[in-house]
Amino acid sequence: MQKTFYGYRRDNGRVGIRNHVVILPLDDLSNAACLSVANNVKGTMALPHHYGRLQFGEDLELHFRTLIGAGSNPNVAAVVVIGIEPIWAQRIVDGIAKTGKPVAGFGIEKHGDLETIMLASRKAKEFVQYATELQRTECKVNELWVSCKCGESDTTSGLASNPTVGNAFDKLWEAGATTIFGETTEITGGEHLVMARCANDEVRAKFKFFFDRYAKVVDDHKVDDLCDSQPTKGNIEGGLTTIEEKALGNVQKIGRKAPVIGCLDKAESPTGPGLWFMDSSSAAAEMVTLVAAAGFVVHFFPTGQGNIIGNPILPVIKLSANPRTVRTMSEHIDVDVSGILRRELNLDQAGDKLLDMMFRTCNGRNTSAETLGHREFVMTKLYESA
Repeated sequence: MQKTFYGYRRDNGRVGIRNHVVILPLDDLSNAACLSVANNVKGTMALPHHYGRLQFGEDLELHFRTLIGAGSNPNVAAVVVIGIEPIWAQRIVDGIAKTGKPVAGFGIEKHGDLETIMLASRKAKEFVQYATELQRTECKVNELWVSCKCGESDTTSGLASNPTVGNAFDKLWEAGATTIFGETTEITGGEHLVMARCANDEVRAKFKFFFDRYAKVVDDHKVDDLCDSQPTKGNIEGGLTTIEEKALGNVQKIGRKAPVIGCLDKAESPTGPGLWFMDSSSAAAEMVTLVAAAGFVVHFFPTGQGNIIGNPILPVIKLSANPRTVRTMSEHIDVDVSGILRRELNLDQAGDKLLDMMFRTCNGRNTSAETLGHREFVMTKLYESA
């Protein structure tokens, strides 16, 4: 495996592989203004979403943690924040400013859309010109933060594409990189395997807390059967008949070598290199948004039946071992590992193939999801609004 790539080194020392200027809405009411600014200033990207009003408690804290994390991600060069209420917009500005990157906030109250859009557009233009002067520099692989999540899994996922990610994760761990996995409900039936990999009793207890908390949510809603949700209809059509079968394939993504050194709540950032677990939904767009907010800069996404998800901040590299999916959805697949099932490719070669695509992506190659314009940014919401 190569040891370096070319990325953008931020003021806080983190390394990104993209150089976005983001127009970030505090709440759903600010989406229109953010989209107008992005339309006015080419080279910017708005991240519309549906939440931010009348949230409270841990739900509100998660909302702020996700937005601050998204703006703080090393793939982002600068941020314009727009909110209906200036005090809450400033809270996001202050959080992002800790990274040292340029950030400015605007409140719509007492100004209206038109004045806000004008002022924010002027600042966005300034930020784009700043960002376009930044240069890539040589960075070491141990500075990479790599996440993973699978979607539309089938039998080929557990047999080939998920183990390919596991092989790549083992090699990244040996190189000193930071990696993460999650999808709490999709580990059901394989949770004992994750617990056995936890580095110590403290990590094990925290993982069990997160796993039991998700199980309690299911129980509290009096759901006796998660079929059609876990596994999904697509999973079942692909040959996965139980959540236990799905889980045993899912945990292949973490490889065989690295201990799980820590467990994180949703959108929390790791504190050091190694393999981490994040408590998260198994919904693809939600989970990828959470790891982007946690600071990860490139994502592995194995799929069996075919999934088209992308993310505006985090490049999503899709791989598949299903020959039909590779044939019928080729425009969405970055890495074809179907050769494993035909015995034309061994797992070590497949892992290297995925890592080669990762380095090409780090050095500037657009993923299929980026090229096709997939920018799914989906916030996780815990409660009903007040």
